[in-house]
Amino acid sequence: MRRIRLRRPKELFLSHAHADRRFVNRLVAVLRSHGISYWYSKTHLIGAQQWHDEIGRALDRCDWFLIVLSPKATKSEWVKRYALNERRYRGKIVPVLLKSCNHNRLSWTLSEYQMVDFRADFQQGTRKLLKAWGLKAPTQARER
Repeated sequence: MRRIRLRRPKELFLSHAHADRRFVNRLVAVLRSHGISYWYSKTHLIGAQQWHDEIGRALDRCDWFLIVLSPKATKSEWVKRYALNERRYRGKIVPVLLKSCNHNRLSWTLSEYQMVDFRADFQQGTRKLLKAWGLKAPTQARER
């Protein structure tokens, strides 16, 4: 198996269920503190926008795709529709396991990717996520 050196995202698309926003807000704070550019519906969709078009433009522009997995996410039609089978995201999809769930319900392709597990500990999950891009999380800082 060939070892691939992963590069830091130019821009990361965050896919999540609305019910998981509290976790995603914490994750966004970590991304921001490490200078990782991201697209997040809560902060990037504004009133009177054609949100389908804006999401489409973000998917076209972003070079990484992060999907937050939870029971609510596996039931979300919107989470299902996004870029899990896009060729350009091959090797650049990060499934983040927030809560145990049947992620195959979204796509059988998720099993091809190494999950970043946040179920037990947010800081440990953060370290593993940042390590995927060659970044280190501060060991002294505590996320709240």
